[in-house]
Amino acid sequence: MRVASGERRKAEEYKVQIVTSFCREYPRNLKLFCKSPPVLYIAGDIKEQDRFAIAVVGTRRPTPYGKIAAESLAGSLAGKKLTIVSGFARGVDTIAHRAAINAGGRTIAVLGSGLDRIYPPENRKIFDQVVNAGAVVSQFAFGVEPDKRNFPIRNRIISGLSLGVVVVEAGDKSGASITAYASLDEGREVFSVPGRIDSPQSVGTNRLIQKGAKLVTCPEDIMEELPPEVLAFLNEEVEAAPIALSPDEQTLFSLMDGGERHVDYLIEKSGLPSGVALGVLLELELKGMIKQLPGRLFARLGL
Repeated sequence: MRVASGERRKAEEYKVQIVTSFCREYPRNLKLFCKSPPVLYIAGDIKEQDRFAIAVVGTRRPTPYGKIAAESLAGSLAGKKLTIVSGFARGVDTIAHRAAINAGGRTIAVLGSGLDRIYPPENRKIFDQVVNAGAVVSQFAFGVEPDKRNFPIRNRIISGLSLGVVVVEAGDKSGASITAYASLDEGREVFSVPGRIDSPQSVGTNRLIQKGAKLVTCPEDIMEELPPEVLAFLNEEVEAAPIALSPDEQTLFSLMDGGERHVDYLIEKSGLPSGVALGVLLELELKGMIKQLPGRLFARLGL
């Protein structure tokens, strides 16, 4: 496919590759997607390991619970050498990109505009960070402004780049839900973080679970659904390492060394405010360190 000279000049100016579906640089997962775009604009680099990618998407207005879940899941998966794909939007998407970068992992952002039209504008400051940690991609030419008609197309690319999609808080007809249903249509994995039944941000995620998406409470729920060849690659690349815990996490985790502990006991002995303690317990649960039992009891996994 011939690229116009003006586009080539823009690509040189913005250090962007323009690749077609016939190019070696075109993402492998996306080639297998029935709605793959013929041309892709890439700032950064798509590597062979990026075929082992999981999308983490969700609402632009997450609750504190959604923020914690998105950060913990994306960071943990990136730490296991899975590439985190998301849509560079406000809220869950941005949290997922940041968590992957902070974990020293790779991340790919997909825009619903040209790569010279960064949206949302406040994400200009992390654009280069994402490029350095992976890539920012778009199927839209330079100069194309963000438009609501572009985002469903963007969402299908997110799905196409990924082995599966994790949805963390979403309305029923949100972009995150569109991404998930695109994955279902392609026979790819869909994971959903359950939420409160009275929360508007959880309508979409809870409905996805009703429709067959796998309920996710920790990274292992996602890992166990990955194909054997993916797990073999990850086991080769990642040596077992202790999970880093914050001081508050270490305090609460240590209080469970004697077995099951009631939440009130943990709050009292830790000296943490109840809201802080509950947030830290959720972090430990998402990291796969502890489990919640009936009666508001908590225990270390494996005990």
